[in-house]
Amino acid sequence: MNHKKISQDSVVYFINYILLALLLVAVLYPIIYIISCSFSSGNALMTGKVKLLPVEPTLQSYKAVFKYQSIWTGYLNSIIYAVVGTAISMVMTLLAAYPLSRDDFRGKKIYMFIILFTMMFSGGLIPTYLLIKNLGMMDTIWAVVLPGAVSAYNIIVARTFFANTIPKELYEAAEMDGCSDFRFFITIVLPLSTPIIAVLSLWVIVGLWNSYFGPMIYLNSQDKYPLQLVLRKILLLSQVNLNQSNIDPETIRKNQYLGEMLKYGTIIVSTLPLMIVYPFVQKYFVKGVMIGSVKG
Repeated sequence: MNHKKISQDSVVYFINYILLALLLVAVLYPIIYIISCSFSSGNALMTGKVKLLPVEPTLQSYKAVFKYQSIWTGYLNSIIYAVVGTAISMVMTLLAAYPLSRDDFRGKKIYMFIILFTMMFSGGLIPTYLLIKNLGMMDTIWAVVLPGAVSAYNIIVARTFFANTIPKELYEAAEMDGCSDFRFFITIVLPLSTPIIAVLSLWVIVGLWNSYFGPMIYLNSQDKYPLQLVLRKILLLSQVNLNQSNIDPETIRKNQYLGEMLKYGTIIVSTLPLMIVYPFVQKYFVKGVMIGSVKG
């Protein structure tokens, strides 16, 4: 009987390993391919020679991207938007989630219903735009970071984490020692909530870093553009140069090569900061997701 069970487990493990290996290849190959393309020559890209490793290695794509001085302004703006937006989001999310996790919080069900209601309906693009305009936030950092500062889903995840992780007995012991609710939250709850804070922060940072549509409609000054809009501008400029009809065929061919290299170079430039940040929060990611994902 035990031998049969061990045999069945081995088959299940083998199938899992095969599926995970296929999933790894499906996820890893596009990343390796894009990185290889960013280090390959324009001729290799246009002729489709790049399959896995770089062909005719060169740094021309990165030189073409970084020759635009505006990209450094875009990097700085994106960092500012991500840091400020994440800080605001975490403060508002955690302050909203913690009371909702407490059994003695009056009106908890009503507030939870209101929060859940916002997940079903949105205000719409035009009303949101008019609201941002009437509040005088157009062409400011607040138009980028405030509209999405609070996520109902993040509040629910953080609330579930608090409810499952912070024991009621700990609060009762702190209360007996004269600890106030705010002090308990700052000195006890937050240090124990590092995993979920890391996970939610990563989600917010990724959303703000990749933010494209909001800044495009709310920001008018190019010196306030985030990295995504700057890269879009660079790609459009290269396309304009490519479509000029009064240049010789050799120049057109070079512009085509440059356009292909720019495309892959901008992808790496825009995703590199997130690749650098992720390893620092990876150790918290699995624990935070597993604990906070059960929406009880």
